[in-house]
Amino acid sequence: MALRYISTRGRAPALKFEDVLLAGLARDGGLYVPESWPAFTKADLKAMRGLSYAELAARVMQPFVGRSLKQAELLQMCAETYAVFDHAAVAPLRQIGRNQWVMELFHGPTLAFKDFALQLLGRLFDHVLTKRGERVCIVGATSGDTGSAAIEACRGRASLDIVILHPKGRVSDVQRRQMTTVAEPNVHNIAIEGSFDDCQDLVKAMFNDQAFRDSMKLSAVNSINWARIMAQIAYYMAAGVALGAPDRGFTFAVPTGNFGNVFAGYAARKMGLPIDKLVVGSNANDILTRFLSTGAMTMGDVIPTLSPSMDIQVSSNFERLLFLAMGRNGSAVEKLMSGFRADGEYRLSPKPMKAIREMFEGRRFDDAATKAAIKGLYKLTGEIFDPHSAIGVAAGLECHDYKRSVLVSLATAHPAKFPDAIEAAIGQRPALPKRLADLHSRKERYETAPNDLGAVQELIRACVTP
Repeated sequence: MALRYISTRGRAPALKFEDVLLAGLARDGGLYVPESWPAFTKADLKAMRGLSYAELAARVMQPFVGRSLKQAELLQMCAETYAVFDHAAVAPLRQIGRNQWVMELFHGPTLAFKDFALQLLGRLFDHVLTKRGERVCIVGATSGDTGSAAIEACRGRASLDIVILHPKGRVSDVQRRQMTTVAEPNVHNIAIEGSFDDCQDLVKAMFNDQAFRDSMKLSAVNSINWARIMAQIAYYMAAGVALGAPDRGFTFAVPTGNFGNVFAGYAARKMGLPIDKLVVGSNANDILTRFLSTGAMTMGDVIPTLSPSMDIQVSSNFERLLFLAMGRNGSAVEKLMSGFRADGEYRLSPKPMKAIREMFEGRRFDDAATKAAIKGLYKLTGEIFDPHSAIGVAAGLECHDYKRSVLVSLATAHPAKFPDAIEAAIGQRPALPKRLADLHSRKERYETAPNDLGAVQELIRACVTP
């Protein structure tokens, strides 16, 4: 029987993979999760040794896709997706200490880990929409990297338009230009006068406006879309298999904003990868680190930092973890999330809180600590880490017991995307790869809008023909 997906709020119907792909957010406002977890045995993990990254990714994702794609079709999509990455290993591992490794996830077309999922997502959308003879309008919010990766994956595709909302003045120049200099007519950018959380709220509000959602045929590429999480599980599996799984245990350290990347690690554990600990690295917007410490999820104001992709106070994907920790009780999750929106705070009961704390540990790095981490890691390893990656690596090193597990820290973006922060930390300004050398001379194209749902909807209606 094909795997189905259920909503974290419990009221939307269960769907098969291709319907979840196109829906993005469930109609009850929840996020989709698998009804059951595919499991890999120790023998299955050992059998992955020696596979190419594309082959391993296809094997990991096939149970989630079910009958929506034949094995050969999924393998071909994976091969095409990862063939354009700049490094032959796709996600190379570098050793930085005893049982301590960094996995570089920035060798894709837009120099960030989002490429692993979004380059595949564009192909999945194209395949399903062409088969159905349909067209959709993809709407997403970005704190910096999702937007450019999604646009790169969707540019020029006949079956869709893509609209990306970014917080005006709160992404790096490189991040903004990677989005706004794309000339294809199916690409639309809107700078919102507000924070990333405001952008994310606008996207969710558009999906919850059923009339607008249906008339514009909306779909999502944010990490609220399950297919994003599915594709990211693969690089956890790849790291584990390459470094000795299932015969060794692992700690993964992840710079975290919206919780999608680290949740993919949790999913890999549910599927059989021996992960002992997941370390959450936060910047000054430390809502997750505070939650893990105090047990209270308390929303604050978003503070602009050197690591803008983590400038988030509402981590959407955390709802998936809540759902699982609370025994898949959708009505309890809905009540908790409604209260959070109304009051800006919630507390978990002791049992689910204990389960989360057993698996997750958090560390906070403000801008001064981030610059110190970039400088210290450069001195220690000779590697230049972008601000997000530096937070993840430093958090991992603080929490790791090298005698008990293998540490893999995820390097999520190329340092050249954040040259000002790197220069402030070590006095060097990293260069963009040659294929992006002219980025700052390319013509930009985007609209600006207030943080107002009606205004943004009118703008989308004006630039997109459903």
